[in-house]
Amino acid sequence: MRRRSSIALVLALALLGVAVLAGCAGGGAGGGLPAPRGATRYERLLAAPPPQLLPVPVEGVGAAKLVDTWGDGRDGGRGHQGIDIFARRGTPVRSTTEGVIDAKALRGLGGRIVEVVGPGGYRHYYAHLEDWAAQKEGDWVAPGEVIGYVGDSGNAAWKGTHLHYCIYTPEGQAIDPYPYLTGKPGRQ
Repeated sequence: MRRRSSIALVLALALLGVAVLAGCAGGGAGGGLPAPRGATRYERLLAAPPPQLLPVPVEGVGAAKLVDTWGDGRDGGRGHQGIDIFARRGTPVRSTTEGVIDAKALRGLGGRIVEVVGPGGYRHYYAHLEDWAAQKEGDWVAPGEVIGYVGDSGNAAWKGTHLHYCIYTPEGQAIDPYPYLTGKPGRQ
């Protein structure tokens, strides 16, 4: 009987050690530690630092043409959480980062949207699309890969064809993408 309880104790301690090591390895968004050796591609993505400078996601639009619309008033007393990048209907929209398509859906105000989980677990939100590219939810995308096309779906018809682009932290906090697209300070 004593031998069984000793074996059970050793097994319990071993499992506890594995659980502690797994927790310390981080690997998730905000973990701050590098992904453990042999981590999955997704774990490596979440452990990677988010880029500090991103390409403009709308083909043919340069950073000099961007206007920081962060915080501008919107209907219902909302503040604008993102940047509007104007372009002709059907202009390709490209992923700003490597990542996984987490959502490809019709969503109220955003209309046709694509969400890409990128480095560090940051979520890149592309809205008001005319149409989507061929990827499915769960597919990997490379930086610069076409994920959709500029449109005016959702509540954008009154404003003209554009892409609404926003970045969300792993905790879900919206952050102004303007500084990441231009290298210039955004609104405070």
